Amino acid sequence: MHDPTQLDMVMRYHQETKHQFNHYAKALGSLDWANQPNPFRRYEGADLIHLPIRRLDEEPLSPPYDHLYLPGAVPSAPVTAHTLSRLFEYALGLSAWKQAGATRWALRSNPSSGNLHPTEGYLLIGAVDGLASLPGLYHYAPKEHGLERRTDCPNNLFAALMKGFPQQAFLVGLSSVHWREAWKYGERAFRYCQHDVGHAMGTIRIAAATLGWTAVVLHGLSDATIEDLLGLNRAEDFTGAEREHPDVVMVVWPANSVRDRRAGPDRTLPLGLDPNLVRTLATSSPGWYGKANRLSHDNPTPWDIIDQVADASRKLTSEWPDLHLPLSCPSPLEGAGQGEGESPPAGRIIHQRRSLLACDGTTSISVKHFYAMLTRVMPRMDLDILRRPMPWDALPWNPTIHLGLFVHRVEGIPPGLYLLARDPAKVDQLRKAMHEQFVWTTPPGCPSDLPLYLLEEGNAQRIATQVSCFQDLAGDGAFSLGMIAEYHAALFTQGPWFYRGLFWETGLIGQVLYLEAEAAGVRATGIGCFFDDPVHHVFGLNDVAFQSLYHFTVGGPVDDSRLTTWPPYGEPLPRLSTHPPSKDEE
Repeated sequence: MHDPTQLDMVMRYHQETKHQFNHYAKALGSLDWANQPNPFRRYEGADLIHLPIRRLDEEPLSPPYDHLYLPGAVPSAPVTAHTLSRLFEYALGLSAWKQAGATRWALRSNPSSGNLHPTEGYLLIGAVDGLASLPGLYHYAPKEHGLERRTDCPNNLFAALMKGFPQQAFLVGLSSVHWREAWKYGERAFRYCQHDVGHAMGTIRIAAATLGWTAVVLHGLSDATIEDLLGLNRAEDFTGAEREHPDVVMVVWPANSVRDRRAGPDRTLPLGLDPNLVRTLATSSPGWYGKANRLSHDNPTPWDIIDQVADASRKLTSEWPDLHLPLSCPSPLEGAGQGEGESPPAGRIIHQRRSLLACDGTTSISVKHFYAMLTRVMPRMDLDILRRPMPWDALPWNPTIHLGLFVHRVEGIPPGLYLLARDPAKVDQLRKAMHEQFVWTTPPGCPSDLPLYLLEEGNAQRIATQVSCFQDLAGDGAFSLGMIAEYHAALFTQGPWFYRGLFWETGLIGQVLYLEAEAAGVRATGIGCFFDDPVHHVFGLNDVAFQSLYHFTVGGPVDDSRLTTWPPYGEPLPRLSTHPPSKDEE
C-alpha cells in the first residue's frame, strides 16, 4: 500500500502548479540577476581528470544516425578513456558556446528549461587506463569535460556491487539542484527538473548507442540508496552549498558482452543494487574528496511546496526486479532508418541540436518524415523490454505517455487534432475519455503498426498557440503536441515516486523528437509553459485519469543573425553571461 499522505501531496502539488488562463503558477515575478545560480557544479579539492577531447573525425568515430535504431548495426567499442569521453560529450557535455555582443553562454548536449541545467552527472566505474588503477566514483564537470574523483572503491567491493551485471558494466547517476530552476520558474520548477532528467536519460542512452553500448534505468533503487551511492547525503561536503536531490542510476555496458555468449540460458539483469553494499561504500570508503561549490551568493528563495513534493515523491524502498538479457538482438524495425540518401553522423546531429526560439510559420514537413518521427517514439509493446528499439529499452516499465497532436503543416494529411496511442492496448480507454464527436480515423498512408488517429479535422493553429501560454511557436510550426500521461492509474499503481517517472518518460520522448527534427532538417523545442486544464478540455479529458505534462513543437527555425557560435572545447573559455538567455535559448 502506498502512503495516502504522500499521494495526496503529489497530487496537490500538481493541481496547485497548473497554469490557467486567469492565473499562472506561483513564481517571483522578477529575476534576481545577482543571485543567478552558477550552471556548473564543482567539488573543490577533488582531483580533476580531463577527458581527451576528440574531433568528430577522430576515433571513436560516430556511426550514421539511423544506425542507432538498427539493432546490431553499431559494433561495441571497448570501455576506455576515449570512449568514456565520447559518452559524456554526447550525453552531458557542452555542444557550443553562444555569443551576443560581449556576453557568452554555454549550450549542452542535454537540453534544459531556460538553459538553467539543474541536472548533475556521476560515474561509478572500475579501473580504466587514463582514469585510475582502482574503481571509483566521479562527478562529471561539463565545462572542463573532466571527471572529479569523489571517492575510491576497493576492488572487492566494486565486484560485489556489480555482481550480476554484464562484463565492463558501469553506473551513471543523475541528480537535480532544484534551486537552479526555481530561481526562474518558481513552484513549477520541480516539473521542469524532472523533464530535464528525462532528457538526460535520453542523451545517455543515445550516447551509449553511438558506441554500441546499452543502458538501462535501475528503477529498483530507493532514493536513499542513490544518495549513498553518489555521496549526496554527505552533509559535510555540502556545507553552505545547494542540495542535490537523487534521481536516477543507469547501468551501461558494451552490448557484445551479452551478444557474444554462444550457449547457456538467458541471463538476468538486476535492476537494483544491494543497499547494504552501497552503504558500505558510503561509510567505509578510504576517503571522500572535494566540497560542493556554492551556486548562488545568497540563500535560495524558499519554495516550500517544492520541498514538500520532493519529499512526498521519494522512492522509499529498494526492490529486486530483474530483466532477461537476450542472447540475440531483435530484428530491425520494418523501414526504420531508411531515409533518402546517406544518414548524417549521429555525433553531428547531437552537436547541432538546438531549441527553437521561433518558427517561421511557413515550413512544412513531409508525411513520410512525420510518420518516421512518430514511429521512433513508439516503444513496440509486442517486444520484451530489452528487445525494444533504442531508447525505449532503457525504461524498465511499460509506456504511460500518449501524444495529443496539433497538426498544422504536414504534407499529405489534413490539419487538425490527432492522437498517438503509444500503447495500442489503451486506445479504447483513451477513446472513452475524450470527446464523443471525435472521428478516430486512420490518416492516409499511415503505417499499419502506428496507432495514429485523426480526431478532428481543421485549423488547430490558434488553439495550439492559446493553450501553450500564447506562444506563437506552438501554432507556427509543422506540428505541436501535448504529452498526455496515464496520471491517476500510474500514481496509484506505481506509487507517488512515479510522479517523477511520468515526467522522465516525457523528457525521453522529447529527446527523440529533438534529434529526429534535426535529422529531418527542421528544429524542435520543449514547451513547459502551457495551460493545463484548457489543454485537457480541448481533448475532452474532464478528470485526472489523464493529464498533459509536457508540450513540444517541431518546425522551421528563425535564426538570430546577432548570435555567434563558438566550439565547446579547445578555445579559451569565454566569460559567462551575467544574464541568462531567454527561455530556451539554445
